[in-house]
Amino acid sequence: MAEVITHSLFSEFDINLFKSGKHYRLYEKFGSHTLTLNKVKGTYFAVWAPGAKQVSVIGDFNFWKDGEHLLDVRWDGSGIWEGFIPNVEKGNLYKYKIHSNHNEIITEKADPYARRCEHPPNTASVVWEDDYKWKDKSWLQKRKKNNSLQAPYSVYEVHLSSWKKKTDENRSLSYWELATDLVSYVKEMGFTHVEFMPIMEYPYDPSWGYQITGYFAPTSRFGYPDEFKFLVDKLHENDIGVILDWVPSHFPEDSHGLGYFDGTHLYEHPDPKRGYHPDWKSLIFNYSRNEVRAFLISNALFWLEQFHIDGLRVDAVASILYLDYSREEGEWDPNEYGENKNLEAISFLEELNKEVYASFPDVQTIAEESTAYSGVSKPVFLGGLGFGMKWMMGWMHDTLQYFSKEPIYRKHHQNNITFSLTYAFTENFMLPLSHDEVVYGKHSILGRMPGDEWQRFANLRLLYGYMFTHPGTKLLFQGCEFGQSEEWNFQNSLDWHLLDYAPHKGIQKVIKALNKLYRSEPALYENQFVPDGFEWIDYSDAENSVISFIRKGNEPKDNLIIVCNLTPIPRENYRIGLPEEGVLKEVFNSDKKKFYGSGKYINKTIKTTEHKWHSRNYSTVIDMPPLAMVALKYSS
Repeated sequence: MAEVITHSLFSEFDINLFKSGKHYRLYEKFGSHTLTLNKVKGTYFAVWAPGAKQVSVIGDFNFWKDGEHLLDVRWDGSGIWEGFIPNVEKGNLYKYKIHSNHNEIITEKADPYARRCEHPPNTASVVWEDDYKWKDKSWLQKRKKNNSLQAPYSVYEVHLSSWKKKTDENRSLSYWELATDLVSYVKEMGFTHVEFMPIMEYPYDPSWGYQITGYFAPTSRFGYPDEFKFLVDKLHENDIGVILDWVPSHFPEDSHGLGYFDGTHLYEHPDPKRGYHPDWKSLIFNYSRNEVRAFLISNALFWLEQFHIDGLRVDAVASILYLDYSREEGEWDPNEYGENKNLEAISFLEELNKEVYASFPDVQTIAEESTAYSGVSKPVFLGGLGFGMKWMMGWMHDTLQYFSKEPIYRKHHQNNITFSLTYAFTENFMLPLSHDEVVYGKHSILGRMPGDEWQRFANLRLLYGYMFTHPGTKLLFQGCEFGQSEEWNFQNSLDWHLLDYAPHKGIQKVIKALNKLYRSEPALYENQFVPDGFEWIDYSDAENSVISFIRKGNEPKDNLIIVCNLTPIPRENYRIGLPEEGVLKEVFNSDKKKFYGSGKYINKTIKTTEHKWHSRNYSTVIDMPPLAMVALKYSS
């Protein structure tokens, strides 16, 4: 039997914190750590397996032989197995061979805390360390301002495998290549942030990364962990924030993953009514177990600390909150109060957000939450869950439903396009047009637009104009920014060749212009989450399918007048009521020729008159282009 030297990175205080679920830096202790012990180089291993009677490290250094390198179990009842193995070094492959006390089960598991994993379909963990020297001090110093809820926040959602491919080599771009191609593109387009669909290691490509087995390792599909750090660094160098999709809701049953880790329900809840997700055929974390809570919160902080990530978009929050999520009667049990809320999971999310903001007050957590649960983005001390923002799924659903209708019928559905403002300030909402809206037969966003070619592209420009002037932050999935025609296919590159055609190029130019407008006009971001930032002019002109409103900044001089004509009929001399007299200038028009619009209805100098309209003392008339959004501003 090979030598394993007794050694520990855990103090008694560490163990007490771990048992109580309050150790939020577990990655500093668990996993594999190269070090020198008594002048001997090697690697220290530590794994949590309380249901085990024997744990050994198997790897390419011992021909994967069970029992060759046996770890010691700690005496304190923590269930931690650990030991130092000489001469194991960076780059060595390994797993844990676990003999369970339960039914003589033997499992062979990847390290839950591994910093690097083998390239799928291989499943071993890799002993890893890096000494990457960060160069983003300037970004971190101004991140608080750039990440503020009172700052423009326009997110480009990216699936790294399919954003762009090297077609001649039939492969995706590497982290290194993305640090050039993706960074320059996001900067050119004017987005403030990029959001990566899950980049933690995952075994199954069609899961898009949402079935994770390596929670502490960037996927090896695109390169080494330090190369992913380089990509983040380059984004920061160009003043672009980085958000990661984070999945604390479920994990796959793959034999090398977290499921039945030590032959028992260690990470997953033992009751299938609470521990198994019927939709995704995956396991659900046991939020009532202290050590599991500490694992998840440590993982969130790991990415923020070790990879300088600026925000976490938390996936499938509704499935975490509710015991009856996607379950029929009899498939779930109520909580102690007879309700459907998962009290332990709610407590976990509150604890997560409190710790994230305590440690990193200049980042944001964003909830993908689709129900009417109250206070998702309110602070915990005010009874909320503590997220910074919440996806506005109702706006997304109503807006896409409205825009899919032929314009002739829209006057009967005016409420669809205005209803979101009745609840727009109940949460800090992000408006998402995400990957979920362009798959599974839903068509691309462009594919939902009715009419002939010109009208479809005009509709899309109008939709984006409405989106960028509606209160809330913005998120747009890759390809939507140039009018991808086909549904998203994770196996294929985006159809970049479409930019050879004027209509698609026009959509791209619109997004550039809208990002510029959003970032340069304080009225669009300073009060984007509070009622003070919005005022209707008229939401009742259903007959003409026109809506008009005011977006307000902290200073009245920054206010914008927004008018949307939601039909292909031009509205010449269309009168709108205004808050004061003066001269207005047009600062945006989605019908401009450079956007592939008609270019026929441009409002140059607009003077108000003392003519009462829309219950206001002043008004003016403008020429509204067909299927267009126009933004006006008082001249100083």
